[in-house]
Amino acid sequence: MRVAVIGTGYVGLVAGAALADFGQQVICLDKDASKIELLRQGQTLIYEPGLPELAQRNLQAGRLQFSTDVEAAVRRSEVVLIAVGTEGLPDGRVNMTAFYEVAQQTASAMEHYTVIVIKSTVPVGSAAELTRLIHQHQKTPVPFEVVSNPEFQREGSAVKDFFKPYRIVLGVGSEGAIEIMKEIYRPLLAAGTPLVVTSNETAEIIKYAANAYLALKVSFINEIANLCDRLDCDAQAVSAALCLDPRIGRYLSPGPGFGGSCLPKDTAALIQQAQAAGVKMQMVEAAVEVNNAQANHIVGKVKSRLGTLRGCTLGVLGLSFKGNTDDVRCSPSIRICELLLAEGARLRVHDPTANRNARALLTSSQVVFCSSPYEAASEAHGLLILTEWEQFSSLDLRRLKAVSHGDVLVDARNILDPKAVIEAGFSYDGVGRQARPLDPEAVLTPGGSLKRVISAP
Repeated sequence: MRVAVIGTGYVGLVAGAALADFGQQVICLDKDASKIELLRQGQTLIYEPGLPELAQRNLQAGRLQFSTDVEAAVRRSEVVLIAVGTEGLPDGRVNMTAFYEVAQQTASAMEHYTVIVIKSTVPVGSAAELTRLIHQHQKTPVPFEVVSNPEFQREGSAVKDFFKPYRIVLGVGSEGAIEIMKEIYRPLLAAGTPLVVTSNETAEIIKYAANAYLALKVSFINEIANLCDRLDCDAQAVSAALCLDPRIGRYLSPGPGFGGSCLPKDTAALIQQAQAAGVKMQMVEAAVEVNNAQANHIVGKVKSRLGTLRGCTLGVLGLSFKGNTDDVRCSPSIRICELLLAEGARLRVHDPTANRNARALLTSSQVVFCSSPYEAASEAHGLLILTEWEQFSSLDLRRLKAVSHGDVLVDARNILDPKAVIEAGFSYDGVGRQARPLDPEAVLTPGGSLKRVISAP
């Protein structure tokens, strides 16, 4: 099947390369000619584990192409996936400019029956608006179907998530379009992936509901962890116990809050859509409020140890919003850095992949970008671990202490063993987890999944 994917960001590029791996003939499109040229050379431009190999394999096999010519690609394709960015606006609404531009381009180029698939995260009612725009801008009326097919990929594991999804959601109105989408996803359905077929509007809100619920979980466990700080309880043990309950599930890891390109934007958009419908999303609003305060909570931990931060040098490890990505959009790490700078601190920062992207946001002369964790720790009065990179969990703590000028270490991701930190000469402060040794029999991995379980007697 011939598939055109419009948009070569995290969603479009992964989807295009993966569908090519399924045997489809895929052409990925972007209006940025320089980006397309680099993609043709095999440079994926974003850090995503497994993506370079996936794209290169299908480029060499001739199943994956890149182009700027949207109209030519639409004319030759049976399926068009729209995966352009839909960034959030200051008032919570979604910026649909690129989406509507692509809709008009697609409409004017269509010459035969086409299934148009919405992969971008869009407000409820967008499929209906897309249908209206296509009817309006078609040069020659031809039949088409609009399918809402939201993505649920996590940055840092997007390739894995595409090949092993929890479910496939299709908002679609005809049996013909359903069959075409089943063919697109045939390998996944053959492997037993659940398929949810519903209306366009319901599929659209499923995406927002999923991200809002994930945001609720993050903010909930952070509130519990902050209480654990005050009551001298162990938030890690709380998380482990909660995750053993199948009604609660996984991903309850205390930390500096949620960020990235999805949860902040999608919670804001859901609140805005609800307000427009005359509904108050009290729980989602509370989750956002808690999240906005969490960065201040982390900064407060540093201040409680050092007193004033003015004139202090702090080493910051981790700038991306989570591990295994170079994405710094709405990163809690960046927000914490901004708050530290506002307090008068000097920062020495390091991230394995995100230094380049972070330079555009941390432009203060008081920020020094470093090539290693040990360089960032050099002459620092205190250290903060803000992103759960695996290499940060295996740092040489004694070496880290030897180059530092202080003994404060704030582990905002709870990835270190407090006992080892203290033995290296640091004081330790986690999130809901003070200077207590890590219980090796019941801990959560950085991703929030249960690593080991205490055996019953």
